[in-house]
Amino acid sequence: MLRYIVRRVIGAMVVLLVISFLTFGLFFYVPHILGSDPAILFAGRSPDPQTVAAVKHKLGLDESFFLQYWHFLKGIFAGRTFGSGGGAQTCNAPCLGYSFINNEPVWGSITSDLPVDISLAIGASILWLTGGVATGAISAIRRRSFFDRSAMTIALAGVSLPIYFTGLLALAVFSFGSLGFLPSGGYIPFTQNPLDWAKHLILPWICLAFIFAALYARLTRAQMLETMGEDYIRTARAKGLPERTVITRHGLRAALTPIVTIFGLDVGTLLGSAVLTETVFSMTGIGRLAVQSVFARDLPVTLGVTLFAAFFVVVANIIVDIAYAFVDPRVHYT
Repeated sequence: MLRYIVRRVIGAMVVLLVISFLTFGLFFYVPHILGSDPAILFAGRSPDPQTVAAVKHKLGLDESFFLQYWHFLKGIFAGRTFGSGGGAQTCNAPCLGYSFINNEPVWGSITSDLPVDISLAIGASILWLTGGVATGAISAIRRRSFFDRSAMTIALAGVSLPIYFTGLLALAVFSFGSLGFLPSGGYIPFTQNPLDWAKHLILPWICLAFIFAALYARLTRAQMLETMGEDYIRTARAKGLPERTVITRHGLRAALTPIVTIFGLDVGTLLGSAVLTETVFSMTGIGRLAVQSVFARDLPVTLGVTLFAAFFVVVANIIVDIAYAFVDPRVHYT
């Protein structure tokens, strides 16, 4: 197991290195090929050639591409200084770049908004995992029953309805309607007031979990129906094991392998991509930060958020691969 983990970590580092190289080239090299100049984006409106040249020198854009990439990569581990003299800007490690539009390091912008995405991911993932798996398992056991048909109908609606519909509907009912006992949006840090933190996140959690839980319920039901027809399930019943043991220890555990796969990827992707949820409920997370940086043409922030999101997806893949051995006893790593 240890050797496998080491190999996966090394592979993940290689993947992140390739992603960083391609992403950096996409933002800072491809524009030159297309006849554009990234320095113009930082020089203000209608800049003169002298201003553009000064910005190039300050950001290191007048150097070769590979040297720029090396400085960027080195800054992640050792920090970096942009410019010289009294106008120098220091970016401490891990330095993913410096936003001259926001006048702060990119890492500072990401970490300030990260608690919103972590709060959304933790609460929503617990709801959609427990609710979706439980609903799918019961639907498979009670196949073609009223519960099964009702749950799958709701699941179909959950998959089909976008967050900006369910979110606005929830706000209309539980915030602005007769049942208006929940806040309409915003974010309160957990350290400031845990109760208010949870109250502001209940609706986003439920609306976000409703979409994912529907998918998990349908997938769990399909996997359970397939697993419960296997030979080893009939053998377990023939040995006289209780039906609850057959379902939970033999049926559900084997059916959870694809659930673990998509759960890890969904959580990793959610950290940085819940932009619609953040917009509907007036939260400022990494998703909205990415969108705002695109509209503001803030290349360092866009690059930093992209690499940060890629890091979470890669880490989620590693965790999923390791979790296989604990979920499915048929999986062994060497």
